[in-house]
Amino acid sequence: MNEAERPTGRQYEIAHGAVRATVVEVGGGLRSLVVGDRELLDGYAAHELCPGGRGQLLMPWPNRLDGGRYEWDGQTHQAALSEPEHANAIHGLVRFAGWSCVADEPGRVEMAHRLWPSPDYPFTLDLQIGYALDGGGLTVRTSATNVGADAAPFGSGQHPYLRPPSGETVDGCTLSIPARSYLPTDDRGLPTGVEPVDGTAFDFRRGRPIGGGVLDLGFTDLVRDADGRAWVELTAPDAEPVALWVDESYRYLQVYTGDTLPDVGRRRRGLAVEPMTCPPNALATGTDLWRIEPGETRTATWGLVIGDR
Repeated sequence: MNEAERPTGRQYEIAHGAVRATVVEVGGGLRSLVVGDRELLDGYAAHELCPGGRGQLLMPWPNRLDGGRYEWDGQTHQAALSEPEHANAIHGLVRFAGWSCVADEPGRVEMAHRLWPSPDYPFTLDLQIGYALDGGGLTVRTSATNVGADAAPFGSGQHPYLRPPSGETVDGCTLSIPARSYLPTDDRGLPTGVEPVDGTAFDFRRGRPIGGGVLDLGFTDLVRDADGRAWVELTAPDAEPVALWVDESYRYLQVYTGDTLPDVGRRRRGLAVEPMTCPPNALATGTDLWRIEPGETRTATWGLVIGDR
């Protein structure tokens, strides 16, 4: 199969020692991450159309936007309803856009995309994402530069699925999330407020088995280490844990067990842990939404490691 026949276009493979990753041209996302013979992500094959948002970039907003409608500097804008069953616009505008490779080295690849104005989002941004491997694992750095004439609203996220080492479901895993609060939602997946996790089934601060628990929920008020990182860990018996970290630009995490995926065979096979700079529906509410002025650049960084961190 040549590059033009692949649904995700050209495949960029990078490596550092036993760590290997594949980044794709369509969407600029992360298709796979392997350490030795262990798959850290529940990804997808080169011949597949990316399913369930796996590894995709969620910009200029992550998660859901109520009715696709938002106001910005006195103007009302309407995005297409890409989640029509719930009348939401979901996960931004770049997941299936073409990205250009601007750096390709053995352990690093950098992808870029210009987001031109559209009726959904009448602003111009230069987006860039760099994937770098080293002995500590994977580091992912996203930047957005406003190259237009007007200030732009912006939120960013990414959609990796952490894979249980057994290759089975997440039910046998233990999950740790350093969040003091969660975002309860309505039946359309939109937040209805912010609540403390204390005394709820959503308190994962000390780690708890996932079992049959169903999650599609945002978490915030993240506890961070001395370097400003917040860490999520997925562990299973007789295997080293996989940990995802976010820097201080990512104030929210969406955690999803995949129970509503259209492909039944993929449900609960991976745990989506989605770094987000803002909560769902932020374009409408303004909560923690970035305002990027003309000429300004904003960045956010997250990463993945296996074993001791």
